[in-house]
Amino acid sequence: MTAWVLHIDMDQFLAAVELLRRPDLVGLPVVVGGRGDPTERAVVSTASYEAREFGIRSGMALKLAKKRCPEAVFLPVDFPVYEAASARVMATLRAFPGATVQLLGWDEAFVGFETEDPQAMAEAIQAAVLTSTGLHCSIGIGDTTVRAKNATDFGKPRGTFRLTRDNWLDVMGERPTRELWGIGARISDRLASLGIHTVGELAAAADDRLAAEFGPNTGPYIGRLGRGEGADRVDDTPWVARAHGHETTYQENLTTAEQVRAALTVLAEQVVADLHKEERACQRVHLKVRFAPFFTVTRVRKLAEPTYDVAVIAGTAEALYRKLDDDRPVRLLGVRGEMVAPEGGYP
Repeated sequence: MTAWVLHIDMDQFLAAVELLRRPDLVGLPVVVGGRGDPTERAVVSTASYEAREFGIRSGMALKLAKKRCPEAVFLPVDFPVYEAASARVMATLRAFPGATVQLLGWDEAFVGFETEDPQAMAEAIQAAVLTSTGLHCSIGIGDTTVRAKNATDFGKPRGTFRLTRDNWLDVMGERPTRELWGIGARISDRLASLGIHTVGELAAAADDRLAAEFGPNTGPYIGRLGRGEGADRVDDTPWVARAHGHETTYQENLTTAEQVRAALTVLAEQVVADLHKEERACQRVHLKVRFAPFFTVTRVRKLAEPTYDVAVIAGTAEALYRKLDDDRPVRLLGVRGEMVAPEGGYP
């Protein structure tokens, strides 16, 4: 039997869950985000395929989404409902005999199988997920996690696609490096500065050249992404969080030090509640500030000793803010507590 990696990705997941609750909205441009009010400061979490035809994408401001599609239906985010739907999907995947399931998020996972017919397995999974949840998924089939993940987009929506060592460069070779899983805009731009624009060019690049630009570990790793190389087995080791954070976009800008201090205290309280659940104290405090209109900075500071003390975490975040010495109005604040490692380290 041959080992295969399947990447399961739920189609327009949040919007699809909402459409199950509101079948009258099927076929309409639906946008899920924030409190469902496009006049407020919030971003798109998911847009239906009909909404995407207007150029609406995840992460876009709701106000801009409204401009692009005035007739769109805006719905609020409902996390408990999505979490329940995700749990049903993952339970369906784990129910397949011989399946190894690695969660990547609440709407996607790698599933490892030993089979001689991965296409039939993928179709069986799609049918089972649809029966148990009423939701559709797309599946990428690969001989590595990298190839399976990159294959999924070619099968969307509701389809499958296979990428292996044999057809990787035929399919991906002429595509820009930014289309690779794991390569974002910054790395793509740095690759372009080296004259590497396509996946094929990256696949052919020498490791020492990449190491000189990105470092001895990251450089060769990026080269392997260009060749579609990666793990050929799915790892179901439970994920262990390294940090917990919270952030808030304010409907009205914060304009005084007192407002910022109060807001950081609220965020620190939320972070500490999460840390207590993990039973691991905070050892580093990360601060995120977005000044109006949209300029974002992040800072981090290691604490003298690990703590669950809200005042210490909030005070450290405030000190990082003051050190910025920037009196522009604040649009968003975020506080993240990086925890001490669990006993025995991270898996």
